[in-house]
Amino acid sequence: MCLFEMGFEEKAIKLQVKEEKACETKKICLHAFTDLTYVAPIVFLYLLKECYVHGNLKATKKFRALQQEVHQVLCNSPQPGPATFVAYCLYILPIFGSYCEGFSHLIVSAFHRFLKTAATTGDSLEAKIIAVQLFLDIVEGSIDHDERIAVKILEVFDIKLTDIEKVASQSKAKNDRWFHNVKAFLEQYIFGFIESESYMTAVNLLEHFSIRQSGESFLVKMIEKKQFRAAEKWATFMGKPMLFMLVQEYVDRNKLKNAYLIVKKNNLQQEFPDVHHKYKESALKKLAEKACWDVAEAKANGDRQLVDYLVYLAMEAGYLEKVDELCNRYSLEGFPKAQEHEAIFLQHCFLNLNELGVEDIIWVDELNGLGKATCHIEGSKVVGLDCEWKPNYVKGSKPNKVSMVSPFSISFSLRSLLIDID
Repeated sequence: MCLFEMGFEEKAIKLQVKEEKACETKKICLHAFTDLTYVAPIVFLYLLKECYVHGNLKATKKFRALQQEVHQVLCNSPQPGPATFVAYCLYILPIFGSYCEGFSHLIVSAFHRFLKTAATTGDSLEAKIIAVQLFLDIVEGSIDHDERIAVKILEVFDIKLTDIEKVASQSKAKNDRWFHNVKAFLEQYIFGFIESESYMTAVNLLEHFSIRQSGESFLVKMIEKKQFRAAEKWATFMGKPMLFMLVQEYVDRNKLKNAYLIVKKNNLQQEFPDVHHKYKESALKKLAEKACWDVAEAKANGDRQLVDYLVYLAMEAGYLEKVDELCNRYSLEGFPKAQEHEAIFLQHCFLNLNELGVEDIIWVDELNGLGKATCHIEGSKVVGLDCEWKPNYVKGSKPNKVSMVSPFSISFSLRSLLIDID
């Protein structure tokens, strides 16, 4: 049968793609389904697959083009209605093998967009019954769909626990387990995702069915596995007590940015007044470690406490000119001037072996001392070595890949040698 007699027309989207020296025209052919009254879901899916297979665009562009097409054709009288038509398509898609997952996401996302603009589908009740049965078949394993598609089906068809209980009671003969306790069976199904560490899927299902049995241990487990998005979604669903615990867990683990974002998003500033300040200090410290002083100062935004902390970081890093600059700009007092600080630093940056009063530490910085050190080493059974590397370049010059070690220490049972190899 000719496709045009069935209400099909063919059109092509062409994109010019420059590839090195040549300009290649890439396209994807799309069927304009002007009337879907007599088009079965299986035929619709087959043509959708053909459009995808024969298009020579990149996969992402083909997906978007076909998604837009499906969104538009749902307005062209699919029977018995757009929602039911989509539900039947999702039932059939597993027979398409490797195309099932991608096309399922495509059709669900297109249907979701359609629902935002359509006043009513007119077939939502019938579609919901089919979608519920599809979900039950997925859970039981008789229909092979990805877990994420199962969650999307629940969301896009607005399936509640009562809907599942109703359909399950009508199909009692098929499966007694559903009829006796649907909620318990769903909890067991969700627990399987927790056991397999599919935390986001588990959280989505728990939230969708308003199941609040999992508690603090579940939250801690998600944080330990670094499933932060799932943990935050779960805590938000559970309410303030769980949010408080989440923030405290983040603070205890020094994840101050995560804690700050949760506090800000959920208006918990009164409960956690120090989190914002700790996060800002942490951000300033990271910038200071990279010597991004101007950016750090801008982040401080004139906050006296943060500026004081920035001055402390500059002193700690030895940027004495920056200390003076910040003190002058913000009229800060109580910090030593650069010259004073440098004098204090020079007094304490070198060890005086005579002041240590330790006779068994030998400083080796000349040829004679090296000879004596050799004698000590040769008479020892166990020798320990330690060194400290430092970059071998002058500030302001190009970095030198060669580094030097200074000092070099050798220790054995009775003595330690400090060897200056500069």
